Amino acid sequence: MAGPSPHKPRRKVKKTSNGSEASSVAPSTASRAGSSRPAYPLAAFLWPARSSVSQWEILPMILMAVGLFRWAAGLWGYSGYQNPPMHGDYEAQRHWMEVTTQLPISQWYFHDLQWWGLDYPPLTAYHSWVLGKVGGYIDPSWFALFTSRGLEDPILKVFMRATVIVSEYLVYIPAAVIFVRRLTKLQGINSWNASIALTAILMQPGTILIDHVHFQYNTVMLGLVLASMSSVLAGRFMWSCVFFVLALGFKQMALYYAPAMFAYLLGVCLFPRINIPRFLGIAVVTVAAFALLLLPLVLGALYDAHRGIDARPDLHGRFAPLPIFSEYSYLINFRAWYYPIVQQLAQMVHRVFPFARGLFEDKVANFWCALNVIIKLRNYPSELLQRASLLFTLAAITPPCFVIFAKPRKELLPVALSATAWAFFLFSFQVHEKSVLLPLMPMTVLLAGKHGLSKNVRAWVGFANLLGVWTMFPLLERVDLRIPYYVLSLLWAYLLGLPPTSLAVYSQDGQPTWAGFATTSIHSIFYLAMAAWHVAEGFLSPPQNKPDLWVVINVGIGAVGFGICYLWCLWTLVVESGIVDFSKLDKKKVKAQ
Repeated sequence: MAGPSPHKPRRKVKKTSNGSEASSVAPSTASRAGSSRPAYPLAAFLWPARSSVSQWEILPMILMAVGLFRWAAGLWGYSGYQNPPMHGDYEAQRHWMEVTTQLPISQWYFHDLQWWGLDYPPLTAYHSWVLGKVGGYIDPSWFALFTSRGLEDPILKVFMRATVIVSEYLVYIPAAVIFVRRLTKLQGINSWNASIALTAILMQPGTILIDHVHFQYNTVMLGLVLASMSSVLAGRFMWSCVFFVLALGFKQMALYYAPAMFAYLLGVCLFPRINIPRFLGIAVVTVAAFALLLLPLVLGALYDAHRGIDARPDLHGRFAPLPIFSEYSYLINFRAWYYPIVQQLAQMVHRVFPFARGLFEDKVANFWCALNVIIKLRNYPSELLQRASLLFTLAAITPPCFVIFAKPRKELLPVALSATAWAFFLFSFQVHEKSVLLPLMPMTVLLAGKHGLSKNVRAWVGFANLLGVWTMFPLLERVDLRIPYYVLSLLWAYLLGLPPTSLAVYSQDGQPTWAGFATTSIHSIFYLAMAAWHVAEGFLSPPQNKPDLWVVINVGIGAVGFGICYLWCLWTLVVESGIVDFSKLDKKKVKAQ
């Protein structure tokens, strides 16, 4: 009598859109059976690698490809190119390298604030100092004090573009690779689908357009946040705190993520049981990280004061009130040894948090700018607007923070961070167009999650990214960056099978659902509106009495769309957390019927 078969029976394949039409089959099995096929172009491009044993075999090719696109995008102009008198963001970054390398550290936050004064936290200043030192060895004239302003040397442009790519390959890209590897391993996703998700994340059009074309270093801060999230996935909460403090130390906009991160870390200290050592460890490491971050600035201020170097040489030794809490400045002896420390920290906070600039400076697709079309907010006191902004922001961040606090599951962290970042972008004070990169980053890394390459998640992540890039078009168009905008956004849409290149992402595999119908309807309305707006903006001149008509329409559509993205992230967080058992609600409905 024959014994039992040594082989396990083959599992029934579930049809999904997670990279292929039958992605739950192991890639080798799928290729032998011939039943699996790529569902969208990015999966097709990586199709030959589906039998790869390890993601590290294809990783070098991915990194070379995404690097090539970054360098090619950098061949275009940049913010402020041939645009005096201020020359834009490119000049701001170059100028900070000039300031940090040519002046004593105590004068960094005080020097000629009318010409791109330093207004980011200390880690940005240290980063500028390192890059300025390297560039100074190549050509000292690039960062000569005063005489280098508005410099448009083509070799300097090559150097500046290279610093963005090197910074990204040292911080953001390693963080993204490790995060995707840890998340896909946690959720049992094969290396081929992980490679698809990683490529989609690294080809995100918004970060390439803003950092490598328009010119900034946002990916350094975003990479540090990714490293913090990755440390959470590994259960290394202390390292998570260190990386997050560094992100805050590079750009204050990382505060968009702070409430959700704080709620999560507090939650893991209380649930499922109170863990006092973990709580104390997180608190001590966070305080120590902030102290180390500020230490060079503090020691530099003391050292300069010891050498007789004044942070405000224009005052010739006279006393000046502190920029914040000015009414209490008389309580501090400006000749005391500790006064340089107080002065530096006060000036840094004043520069980093510009409350005096008003609710918003430029037209941006958030709630306040859209509301300003109907109600002129400039007619209201600044203090009232600040309080309203605070209340609206608190109201919007409370639900996602409560969910991630009550259900501190590490796989929920990206969508929680995205929800709170959307809340800040929509309602907080002094929002810039480029700040949309903050909610987009954690939302985009959802592609690496369990259902990340499914049609539903791909449709929502794609919608948010394409809408986000579309709202940045007026910013890019002002500096003649139309072509890279169209190429990079349409390329990303093509790779992921998204509109306007394909509508396949909205096709229903099984029985149509109300959620699928709602998603298709909402997205279709916005995609049609964006396409119509581009036609109107490109061929029709606005009325003479309304020269900003197209920008105002862009703001209104974008604000509504981002509000919907916030609601989707919040809904996804609630559903995935299980904080509300919807199965019980469905059973009650059935019984009631």
